Amino acid sequence: QLQLVESGGGLVQPGGSLRLSCAASGFPLAVYVIGWFRQAPGREREGVSCISSTGGFRNYADSVKGRFTISRDNARNTVYLQVNSLKPEDTAIYYCAAAFRRVCGIRQDEYDYWGQGTQVYVSS
Repeated sequence: QLQLVESGGGLVQPGGSLRLSCAASGFPLAVYVIGWFRQAPGREREGVSCISSTGGFRNYADSVKGRFTISRDNARNTVYLQVNSLKPEDTAIYYCAAAFRRVCGIRQDEYDYWGQGTQVYVSS
C-alpha cells in the first residue's frame, strides 16, 4: 500500500517561499503520477499542479503558474512543490496524491492515494 507524507509547510510572509515535500513509502513512487492539491478555509479542495511519472510533463493551475514549480526525485521517492512569491490567498492545507496512470491531471477524482496534508499560512 502506497503511503504519502507531506512536509515543509509553515508560516511565511507575503512574497516568501517554501519547498513542500511529498515522501512515499510502501511502493516505488516512480510508477505514479503525482498531483498537488490545496484546500483553503471554507473552500473546496482544488488542483494546483501535477507531474508525470518520469517528470517529463508538468501541469499547473492558472493561479500558480510562474510561481510554483513541481519536481520529483524518484531515487529518493519524493516529489517537491517549490512555492514562491506567496500570497495570502495561497493559505491552505496542501496535499499530495498519487495515481497509477499515464496522463497527469489536476482533477481530484483521478487520484487514488492521498497524504494527510501540510499547512501553509501566508501572513504578515
